[in-house]
Amino acid sequence: MPGRVDGKIAVVVGAGQSDGETIGNGRATAMLFAREGATVLCVDRIEARAKDTAEAIIAAGGMASWLAADVTDSADCARIVTEAGLRYGRLDILVNNVGIGGGGDAPAHRLDEAVFDRILAVNLKGMWLTVRAAIPVMRAQGGGSIVNVSSLAARTGGNQMAYEVSKAGVNRLTTSAAQSNARHGVRVNAVMMGYLDTPMAVSAIAHATGRTTAEIRAQRDARVPLRGKAGSAWDTAYAALFLGSDEAQFITGEILAVDGGMGL
Repeated sequence: MPGRVDGKIAVVVGAGQSDGETIGNGRATAMLFAREGATVLCVDRIEARAKDTAEAIIAAGGMASWLAADVTDSADCARIVTEAGLRYGRLDILVNNVGIGGGGDAPAHRLDEAVFDRILAVNLKGMWLTVRAAIPVMRAQGGGSIVNVSSLAARTGGNQMAYEVSKAGVNRLTTSAAQSNARHGVRVNAVMMGYLDTPMAVSAIAHATGRTTAEIRAQRDARVPLRGKAGSAWDTAYAALFLGSDEAQFITGEILAVDGGMGL
């Protein structure tokens, strides 16, 4: 039985992950797409992380390669798309998973300008640069699917203004690109995640605050309405798989909340 993205060429930007006890969004997404039949180009700023993910896919019997690229560099973003074409001849699915938080992020009255600029450059401008690079190729080949990873912070919060603004921008980037490219068969959607048990969310917060991962995990679980438990990177991956696949061929401009009911 063929997989849900059998024969597709997928690029996952941010396919590596930081150290932690659980799997991250990018690695889970890349591995799931490969398991469902796609050939995956795993992209990360740190080559070793991209390579680790690609090699895990290959070891499991899937098809993958890796590429080091920095989304804050417009030439690197263009190179991601160019490499997909050179290696595989086309680009069917682009998943934009790169995102950072913390690092001094704060409410509006305390936020440092350099922190704001850095988070916006990575989370929003970097995503726009990859979208900008991919769209002409997808238009020329008659279609494609772009999935951006957003966050419930786009609509809620108050203590991390730069991150919140960046994710609100990702949502509007998604709907704007969807509207301007629909007639060309290019679909653009976003997955808006709630609390997840990922290295970036749990291990990084524990490290920054001096608390244990068990404490952070329990605190986050308690705030999730659905079963009182945070989601995992596989929830992100399955949502991205659906939106990237032909099962969602009549869906564009959607901001899909995957949040265990937190947004309610």
